[in-house]
Amino acid sequence: MLDQLEREACSRNLLLRLQVGRPLGLWSLRLVVARSSGERLQLLGEMKAWAYGRAGGLQLDTLRVLPGAPAGCGDLIWAATMAWALEATPCRRARLLAIRDDDRQHRRLVRYFQAKGFQSVRDVQAALLDLPLRMVWGGAGELMVGDCAAVLEGALGRWRGQTAA
Repeated sequence: MLDQLEREACSRNLLLRLQVGRPLGLWSLRLVVARSSGERLQLLGEMKAWAYGRAGGLQLDTLRVLPGAPAGCGDLIWAATMAWALEATPCRRARLLAIRDDDRQHRRLVRYFQAKGFQSVRDVQAALLDLPLRMVWGGAGELMVGDCAAVLEGALGRWRGQTAA
């Protein structure tokens, strides 16, 4: 699937690249989408994640799509990230934290992630039980979980639908 996504990205003049590491038995991922601009590359978006075994699953840390990125760039990032998790790791579920910086932005993030196929699990705040999660993600927010195959399917449909548009 990743090879196919790379070819599809190339057909739209986009570069899809993955940087994968294996520190301490973990998988680390930095996935980028860029466009060639003369002799330079212009970063359009990226996802940073890590994974550890089946129990922990895929941990999504940073998603960034820059203003002016072409339509579907975010969906390409989601699809490639989930395809990587399914092809290269034992992970079948992904989780993330919709950070709560301010209420309005937090509600937007939760809606965005729900539209991508994630469901809210619980609120991460100041409880002692929440400390490890707060340390991992750097703040409080809504812990959300998604099925990698379902998120992939939705992202593929949106990414490929951009071709017809």
